[in-house]
Amino acid sequence: MFTIEVSHASGGIVRRSLKQMLVTYSSLSATLQLIRNSGARVLRITPHQQANNSPSTPSAAVTETPSPKAKDHGQVPVNLYKPKDPFLGTVLDNYSLLADGAIGRVNHITFDLSGGNLHYVEGQSIGIIPDGEDANGKPHKLRLYSIASTRHGDNLEGSTVSLCVRQLEYKNEAGEQIYGVCSSFLCDIEPGAKVKITGPVGKEMLLPPDEDANVIMLATGTGIAPMRAYLRRMFEPGEQGKNPEYKFKGKAWLFMGVPKTPNLLYEDDFSRYLSNYPENFRYTKAISREQENPSGGRMYIQDRVTEHADEIFALIEDPKTHVYMCGLRGMEPGIDEAMTAAAAKSGQDWSTLRPALKKADRWHVETY
Repeated sequence: MFTIEVSHASGGIVRRSLKQMLVTYSSLSATLQLIRNSGARVLRITPHQQANNSPSTPSAAVTETPSPKAKDHGQVPVNLYKPKDPFLGTVLDNYSLLADGAIGRVNHITFDLSGGNLHYVEGQSIGIIPDGEDANGKPHKLRLYSIASTRHGDNLEGSTVSLCVRQLEYKNEAGEQIYGVCSSFLCDIEPGAKVKITGPVGKEMLLPPDEDANVIMLATGTGIAPMRAYLRRMFEPGEQGKNPEYKFKGKAWLFMGVPKTPNLLYEDDFSRYLSNYPENFRYTKAISREQENPSGGRMYIQDRVTEHADEIFALIEDPKTHVYMCGLRGMEPGIDEAMTAAAAKSGQDWSTLRPALKKADRWHVETY
């Protein structure tokens, strides 16, 4: 155990009224990084036993060693094509990702980007402008979709982009069945058709370039799209050959939430990665209509996070760990609750720790 003396700490992981923090050796490095990110200043670090047994004897301060500078993402392409002048892509493939007995409709759609300058990196999104006009006779507005392929595309030639699209459907107040304009357009589109594409956009969900980073992924439904791109970059043999500068050596842990087993997306690929890279990849599923949580209710992704909260938090204490969340916003409160309890066991406050993680570019959320 170590005592950290801190000054001018008004944010980050330090509570407003505290001047000292007691931390374990295993969490010392992560705590120091979070203190720096909060803007506070570390005055002294002393072994806890020495501080208790010899309070009147000043101990030598431990010099804080700066963390290694994180590798830069490099130049990230943004808004190469705008709504007024979109790229015209060609549909190469469009097929269902669901097995028999699944709920709803989810398709994997690939577009040819040849002949243009539309390129992207993992974690970005593109805009799709559906054909036709709205009720007011104006062109439909674009919808953003997370990219499900790596920068090299599914064909590894750097000339395609793929999306994972669920057809939106709901009943309005009058009880009428309503289908999403753009999602229906995409799920129905035939190979060979031309589609107006904008972007790419987004820097919130970029995969860390560090090869030894730990990556925790929390996804529901089509929120799996960016996670699929990350995992392909990490573990797909063809991708590994395309990325001599990036050989993933860390831990990747995917939490996936779906209503039924037939709704699991890209399951064959993830099972293959699990078999081929058991030391680097872990896969935890929450199947709400088939599994029960400890209270006897439906098993949601936040229940799985609660189940593994202490282990997840231990990983979060490692400065190399990044957390990515994509999918339904409803999972956020439960995940925060689980992390609040886990943080409290280490004497930390999740309500101040989470913003510090975000500031450190380690907490990435894209929910709807």
